[in-house]
Amino acid sequence: MRSQKKIVLIDKDHHICNVVKMCVEVFSNWQVTTARSVEEGLATSVKVRPDAILLDMLMLRKDGFDVLEKLRADSELVDIPVVLLTTPIELTESQNIVRLRVQGAISKPFYSTKLASQISQILGW
Repeated sequence: MRSQKKIVLIDKDHHICNVVKMCVEVFSNWQVTTARSVEEGLATSVKVRPDAILLDMLMLRKDGFDVLEKLRADSELVDIPVVLLTTPIELTESQNIVRLRVQGAISKPFYSTKLASQISQILGW
């Protein structure tokens, strides 16, 4: 049997964190750990060593660009695939996915019952 995938979700919105965690865990065999700030997300990623990071680009005080920069600068985190889960629809366009060097993007609002399959498709799980 395949080992359980671990995902860290970095999103400022408590409701979104709860919905994503519940939906992904119900529709997959993955474990989701949530973080509501850039700092918490990076610390959680170091601790959990996730198979992937879901990232909202619109964070409080700092934004997702800061997270991407810090992930790339950290030798322990640089190889973790990142999937954007974000509102600015332009960030989900293919040229921006390539420019940001992320694996893919899912725009908010998302279909809760399809979220796990979208993540799986983007990451090839």
